[in-house]
Parts: sequence; C-alpha cells; structure tokens
Amino acid sequence: MASDFSAAGVRVPDSELARETTELVRDAASDLIYDHSRRVYFFGALQARNRDLSFDPELLYIAAMFHDLGLGESFHGSGRRFEVDSADEARRFLRARQVPEDSIRRVWTAIALHTTPGIPEFMEPEVALVTAGVEYDVLGIGYHDLTEADRAAVVALHPRPDFKQRILEAFTEGIRSKPETTFGNVKADVLAHYVPGFERGDFVRTILDSPWAE
Repeated sequence: MASDFSAAGVRVPDSELARETTELVRDAASDLIYDHSRRVYFFGALQARNRDLSFDPELLYIAAMFHDLGLGESFHGSGRRFEVDSADEARRFLRARQVPEDSIRRVWTAIALHTTPGIPEFMEPEVALVTAGVEYDVLGIGYHDLTEADRAAVVALHPRPDFKQRILEAFTEGIRSKPETTFGNVKADVLAHYVPGFERGDFVRTILDSPWAE
C-alpha cells in the first residue's frame, strides 16, 4: 500500500535498491530497530526542509536503514564499534550491487559518524541528515523544529511504544560484550547506567599512563 511508504509528505524511494534494503533490514532487525530506522529516514528528510538541504533520498534511506544493524547478535563478538559494523554491512551490500564508490563512501560515513556529534552537520547532506534523524528520534534534539502533525504522521506509520527504555536495552545488549569500543563516545553512558562493574575509559589517564617518559 502506498500509505506504508509515505508520511508527512516524505516518500520512501521506490527503487530496487531501496526495496532490497527494506527487505534485508526487515528480516535482519527487530521491530524496534526497523521502526526506529524508518523514522530516522523520515525525520532526517523532514529536517532537510528546515535546513534547505538537497539530498539523495535513496542514499539517505539506505544509510538510515543500516545504521543500527551492528547492534545485532551476530556482531557482538566483532571487537569493533557497532557503528562501524553497521557501516561495513551497508558497504558490502552496496558493492555487491555495483553502486558507485562515492555513494558508498557517503553511506558508510553517515552510518559510522551517527553517534559522533559536532561533525556530521558540516559534511554532505546525507551524512548530516542521518545524524539529524537519529538525534531527533532518540534524543529529541530539534523536537519543535517539526510540526506536531508531521511528527504524528511518522509515528502513526512507525509507532514507538516504550521506545526510550527499549532502545536503551538494545544499545546495552549490542555493546555489552565489547565495552572497550565505548571509549570516548556516547555509548559509555549506556554501559555506565546498565552494566554493573563497567569502568569508563579515562582519556587523561590514558595519556598520563602511556609508555612515554614525558
């Protein structure tokens, strides 16, 4: 149904690549991650209007849909940041379909940097807008930039029951087995709250305790 693919005047791209992306994430991810990822696309596209940004809808959609796949159980032992696992999955998917390398680079970067505030907003629109969509849906940053009607339309299409607690649980389970990957990034806060005994990395101590004499 067309209504499954549009909200608040934003449409999901109707291309083979976008359809394959939807099918892959629908099969690989939980309902929580699937619905969140779709909202990230819609909210990112809506924020593009406010910021007067032109973007490639297909690339934004693919990046939004893949951005949290690295939280899945199959990646728990990777030893890499989940953002990098997610980005690498998207890159494999796109290279297998002969997508141009510059497009792949933009998708990879958008995913890899989506939890690194203060940088994506100055990069290509697709990179900036994935982070904008994530920040809107997870953190409520820019909440009042969108109208109540637009928010309601997106959430009606992809509801968010008990989302705050459920996404925090997903983050915790996705990174619990590789706590070292949270050094210097926002996910350390998650483990500090939810994993007993977690010790946050200390940048100052890392410098002072390095093998250099001075």
